[in-house]
Amino acid sequence: MRSDSSATRILSSVEGRHLLACLATGFFGTLVMSLCEDMLLCNYRKCRIKLSGYAWVTACSHIFCDQHGSGEFSHSPAICPACNSTLSGKLDIVRTELSPSEEYKAMVLAGLRPEVVLDISSRALAFWTYQVHQERLYQEYNFSKAENHLKQMEKIYTQQIQSKDVELTSMKGEVTSMKKVLEEYKKKFSDISEKLMERNRQYQKLQGLYDSLRLRNITIASQEGSLEPAMIPQSGVFGFPSGNSSKFSLDHTPAGNQGGGDEDVQFRPFFVCSPTAPEPVNNFFSFASQSHEAEQQVCSRAFKAKRI
Repeated sequence: MRSDSSATRILSSVEGRHLLACLATGFFGTLVMSLCEDMLLCNYRKCRIKLSGYAWVTACSHIFCDQHGSGEFSHSPAICPACNSTLSGKLDIVRTELSPSEEYKAMVLAGLRPEVVLDISSRALAFWTYQVHQERLYQEYNFSKAENHLKQMEKIYTQQIQSKDVELTSMKGEVTSMKKVLEEYKKKFSDISEKLMERNRQYQKLQGLYDSLRLRNITIASQEGSLEPAMIPQSGVFGFPSGNSSKFSLDHTPAGNQGGGDEDVQFRPFFVCSPTAPEPVNNFFSFASQSHEAEQQVCSRAFKAKRI
């Protein structure tokens, strides 16, 4: 009678009906297997490690690793680090072993009525489901946050790429214009180089002509300096030297007619002139001195007198 009443209470409860539906459809075994594949994580914000060994479970359905649980719940009143709930009850915080031994599993629920065992199991499964659900919500939140951040970064990067493309296009135009300017400068440089080479060739040619003319003028000047003493004209009238007449020989005196007639006295032509200087070189770059010109004038006068 008691068993029938217990079964009736189990069937009348919501957890019992849900459990029976899961057992009937086979979904319970699949749910347990899928939930067992997931590992619970520490609900501490900065920890988020996979739980193993011992863990701290709170009445607000949060679980923490042994390190952070012992540190956070060592003082009273204890406050949940996940939801800031005050945990003042005796069983609001429990340190439990996540991998109990077989002896513990055999004795922990021994002697309890089936409805109690099912109630404990349903509460434990609800805690596990809540943790998995919260973890999935947290991961979805992180995913959406990362996705939004990614979209913002893509938008920013798209704008930057567009601006960089515009800058790149302008820079390509500048490079093209600079290449044109460079080609023009290269052409001007080549033209100026050719002109400079031509000027250098002309300069070298003129320098050679200047050196040759300079050497020729120096040679002519030295020759004229050596000939100046021999080209000084002697003083006299019509080329006859003044002074002692004994310098002239008898052959040069005029001879009279031996018959004593009135015939004209015959004179042997005799004109004394300064030694004829060598003719200067007849070119554009030879110049005669004033003494040489005076000597040529005296010689020309003597020659005219001789003809007379």
